[in-house]
Formats: sequence, structure tokens, C-alpha cells
Amino acid sequence: NCLIHFYKRGAFRRRMACSAIYFLDMKGKVLISRNYRGDIDNSVIDKFIGLVNELDDDNNMNPLIKTEECTFAFIKHSNVYVVATTRKNSNITMLFSLLHRICQVMQEYFKEVEEESIRDNFVICYELLDELVDFGYPQTTDAKILQEFITQEGYKLEVAMKPPPAVTNAVSWRSDGVK
Repeated sequence: NCLIHFYKRGAFRRRMACSAIYFLDMKGKVLISRNYRGDIDNSVIDKFIGLVNELDDDNNMNPLIKTEECTFAFIKHSNVYVVATTRKNSNITMLFSLLHRICQVMQEYFKEVEEESIRDNFVICYELLDELVDFGYPQTTDAKILQEFITQEGYKLEVAMKPPPAVTNAVSWRSDGVK
């Protein structure tokens, strides 16, 4: 009951502001991005991969990086970094929950959230980001509700199935190339 009152007063919403969300490949190249508030320049994301590499070299991997311009909160999903930037003193736990929820919703649409699937489905990704977050605040994060609004089918990556070893005459104890 107290939490509902806290939420209605707006204090909860004010602490959850996210300025932008970025999807980056492992080299730091932006695959897609959505700037919700315009209070942080989009060029700050260029510094992100260098900061991550510094932390990784120090064996001090932290999913939260604070700089003078903004705070980066990020998760690594398959071969993609999902990064949220914020300037405010945001509720970081809720921000991480949002990033994970975005990945879950995208998985509902196109099975795997990878670099290739994001490139193949960039239109749906932008539509989802617009519906999931409004001016930096989470909105509709339920995939079933979103599928009522965004009805376009996503391109799903096909995972190549390997034939069983009995079909290929492969013998586990025999080295390759022996005739």
C-alpha cells in the first residue's frame, strides 16, 4: 500500500529516468539506438567500449560505469551490449530490470537477440523500443500486450541442426582423415 502511494506521488517515476538505450556489437559499433530525453549527447556512447575494455583489463568488470557526462548501465546478451545512459540519480536496479525485460521481449519476437537478428529486425526493434519506454520511463513491458499492437512478424534466426553421428558414419574414437 505504501509503495502504491509512493508511485502515485511520482517519486518512483522520477527516479527511473533513462536518457537513451543503445545496442552495440562487441567492437562498440552502434547497431540501433533510441534517445528518449535528449539530455545527453549521442556521442558519449563512443567512449563506452574503451571504458569497458579498461575495466576488463583490470579484472574489475562492473555493469555500471560513471563518467562526468553520464552513467552507463549495461548488460551483455549473446554478442551484444545493451546499454542505458542516464544523467539523473536513477534507480539502477529498475534500469537493469528494464534492460533484461527489453531482451526478453525481443526474444519473443525473434528467438535470439544477437547482432544479426537486430540488424535483420531493426524496424521491429525501433517499434518495440518506442512502446517499451516513453520519455525514459518504462511503459508496456509485457510481450503479449505488445504483440497486440506490433503485429509484424520478426525474422527468426534458424539454428542449423547437425545430423546425428550414426548418419554421417562418424566414429568417436577414430581420428579425422583416416581411410
